[in-house]
Amino acid sequence: MKFTDGFWLVREGVHLSYATEVRDVRAQSKRFTAHAAVKKVTRRGDTLNAPLITVDCFSPAEGVIGVRVTHHAGRRHPGPGFALHEADGGAGEVRQDGAVTELTSGPLTLRLDRSGPWGLTFHDADGRELTRADAKSTAFATTGDGAHHMLSRLALGVGENIYGLGERFTPFVKNGQVVDVWQADGGTSSEQAYKNIPFYLSSRGYGIFVNHPGAVSFEVGSESVGQVQFSVEDQTLEYYVVAGPTPKDVLGRYTALTGRPALPPVWSFGLWLSTSFTTSYDEATVTSFVDGMAERGIPLSVFHFDCFWMREYQWCDFEWDPDVFPDPEGMLKRLKEKGLRISAWINPYIAQKSPLFDEAAELGHLVRKPNGDVWQWDLWQAGMGLVDFTSPDARAWFQAKLKPLLDQGVDCFKTDFGERIPTDVVWHDGSDPERMHNYYTHLYNQTVFELLERERGRGEAVLFARSATAGGQQFPVHWGGDCWSSFGAMAESLRGGLSLSLSGFGFWSHDIGGFEGTPDPAVFKRWLAFGLLSSHSRLHGSSSYRVPWEFGDEAVDVARRFTLLKHRLMPYLYGAAAEAHRTGVPMMRPMVLEFPGDPACRPLDRQYMLGPDLLVAPVFSEDGEVEVYLPEGTWTHLLSGERVTGPAWRTERHGFDSLPLYVREGAVLPLAADDQRPDGDWLDTPTLLVHPAAGADYAAETVVPDATGVPAATFRVRREGEVLRVTAEGTDRPFAVQVAGGARAEGTGEVTVPLA
Repeated sequence: MKFTDGFWLVREGVHLSYATEVRDVRAQSKRFTAHAAVKKVTRRGDTLNAPLITVDCFSPAEGVIGVRVTHHAGRRHPGPGFALHEADGGAGEVRQDGAVTELTSGPLTLRLDRSGPWGLTFHDADGRELTRADAKSTAFATTGDGAHHMLSRLALGVGENIYGLGERFTPFVKNGQVVDVWQADGGTSSEQAYKNIPFYLSSRGYGIFVNHPGAVSFEVGSESVGQVQFSVEDQTLEYYVVAGPTPKDVLGRYTALTGRPALPPVWSFGLWLSTSFTTSYDEATVTSFVDGMAERGIPLSVFHFDCFWMREYQWCDFEWDPDVFPDPEGMLKRLKEKGLRISAWINPYIAQKSPLFDEAAELGHLVRKPNGDVWQWDLWQAGMGLVDFTSPDARAWFQAKLKPLLDQGVDCFKTDFGERIPTDVVWHDGSDPERMHNYYTHLYNQTVFELLERERGRGEAVLFARSATAGGQQFPVHWGGDCWSSFGAMAESLRGGLSLSLSGFGFWSHDIGGFEGTPDPAVFKRWLAFGLLSSHSRLHGSSSYRVPWEFGDEAVDVARRFTLLKHRLMPYLYGAAAEAHRTGVPMMRPMVLEFPGDPACRPLDRQYMLGPDLLVAPVFSEDGEVEVYLPEGTWTHLLSGERVTGPAWRTERHGFDSLPLYVREGAVLPLAADDQRPDGDWLDTPTLLVHPAAGADYAAETVVPDATGVPAATFRVRREGEVLRVTAEGTDRPFAVQVAGGARAEGTGEVTVPLA
C-alpha cells in the first residue's frame, strides 16, 4: 500500500507519524526496547499530546533478529499466528557503549545510535551493512476511512535484487513490484497467487520475514525506489531479519524458524497420471490409461482421481459416485495389483446437497456468520459451506471422513483450494477473520497431512496441495495451480516455482502440458521434459486427457525417455530431497541460489539447478531454440556428452527428446540400474557417473540414500595420477564407475578406472 504522493508529499487523507528520535533505551541481556518520539523534542511540552512508537528488538534464534514496532499495545490479538521454532530463552547478546546499543545474534548485528536521528542498521559478521531503517522508515499511518497501518522500510542497496514472497508468476526479480500477500484463486497469469509468503530473500545475503499471517502489502522499490516497504493494518508490525551470508544459509535459518519440509515417500517422485478434471471417465477409462502406459513402456507410479470421483453437486461427501464407480474397493485393489499408488481429489468445502452438510452444520463444524447463520455461497459448489479447522472437533470429524478412503486403498490426497476464505465470518476459536484468510490453508493441509502420517506412518505422507502460507512447506508437495496450455504459461509456471523455492519450499510440481485448454503437441512434448525434471511429475488437465498418445507417437517416446531417466537419477534426486528435508535448501534451485557470486545468475528464471549438480533449461519453443547460461567451470551435457566451458551464454537447438541438461564439473552422479520404478534397490549395481574436475588434487564423494533419506552407502572418489580410485563405505555390493566420456570399470569395495 502506498502512503506518499511522490517523494515530498503524503497522499490525501493519510497522516503519517514517523519514529524521529530515541527518547530512551531499556536494555536487558538478550533484548532491548527503544521508545521513539514522532517529532523532535526540544522542550518538556513537546512530550504532551503526541504518541510514542515502541520498538522491541530481540533474537528468537541464532542469526535471526526480530523487530516489533507498536503504536498502541492494548489491542487484543485473538490469532492465528505462525508457529515459530524459537530457541528456549531466546538468543543474542546486548551491548551498550555510550549512545550505541547493539544486539548481536550469530553473524548478525543490529545497531541503534540514539545520539542521532532515528535509525536501525543491520550488519553481517564482517561489519558489512546488509540493510538499514533510516529516518522516515518506521511509522504508523491513519487514513481517511479510519484505518490504522503500521509500516517499515528497509534500504535497498545499489544493484540489490529481491526474490520470493511466495509462488508469484510475475517477474522473478521483485524490484519495482507491488506485492499484496493475500490468498487468491487467480490462475498463473496475474499478480494474484495461491501461495503467499511474507518472506523475501535479498541478493545481499539476508532475508526478511514479516510475522503477520494476514494481509501484508509490500512495495518493493515501487513507492520509495531505494527501499522495500511493508505494511499491515494493525497496531503492531513484527519482522525478522535473517542472516546469511549465502542464500542457502538464509533459507536454512528461515526454515528452521518456520518449519522444515517433511521428506516425501520415494514412490511419489515417479510419474503421476490423472483422469483430468471434467473429462468423462470410469474404471474402464482408468484401466485403459494405466494399461496403455504399460503397453508403451512408460512406467507409472501414481494414479489420481480428480473431482468427479464423487457425485456432482456433492463435493465433498467423500463417497464414490456409485453410477460411475460401483466397486471402488475392487477397482483400487486391481490398480494396486498393477503396482500403483492412488491419489484422490478433495477440498475443504461441503456442498449443500452433500449429506455431510446437515451433519457438519448441526455439529458446529462449518464456519458461521456473525448472526449465527452458516456462511454459504454458490461459487464453485452450490450452497457450499466451509469446514472450520480452528475447531479440534471439526478437524477430527474431517479426518474421520477421509480415513475410510485410506482403508479402501487411497494413499494420498490432492488438497485443492483453500484460498477464497471469507472475512465476514466468526471462527470457532475466535480467530481474527482477516488473519485467518491466509492462514486457513495451513490448518487444512496440516489436518490432512497429520492423518496420513498417523495412518501410513512418518515418511509415507504426501499431499498435492495448491495453497499455502508461511510454514506450509512442512506439508509437501505443492503444485503450481491452474495454468494455460501454452509456452507462455509453461514459463510463468516455472517463475512461480522458482519464487516459491526462494520462499522456503523444498518440493514443487505443475500440470504437465498445462491445465486449461488442450496443448499443442509441441507444447506437451516440451513440457514433458520440464515436468519429469522437476521435483514431482504429474500429467493432468482440465477438459482433455493428458495420456501421451493423445499427442502422437513422438510424445510417447519423449514421455518414456524422461520417465526412465528420472528413475535412473533417483539416488541423486532423493539425496537432494533429503537435503531439502534436512536443511531447507530446495530441490529445484534458482541459479542465484547455487551461484550467488555470479551476477549473470541473479535474474535467470528460465533455467534452474535440480539438486546441486544438474542444470536444467526447459525449451519454450516448438523449433527447439533455447538460450542457456553456464556459470564458470566445465559442464557436460548428460544426454549427448558434449563438454562446454563457462562462463558462457549459448544458443542451442534441441529436438523434443532433449534439452539443455548439464552436469557440473566435479560432480559424481549416482545412477540406479533399474529404470522401471522410482523406488527400486539403488544399491543393486549402481553406476557412479564421474565428471572429474581438473587438477591433481581432485576429490569428491556422493551418497546413496535409503528410502528414509538416511545414507545407505558413501562413495569417495580421488584422483591418483592418471586414474580415479573410488572406495565404497556402507556396502559390499558391486558398483560401476563411469568417467564422463571415458572409461568404465566395475567391482566391489574399491574400483580404479583410468582417466585417459
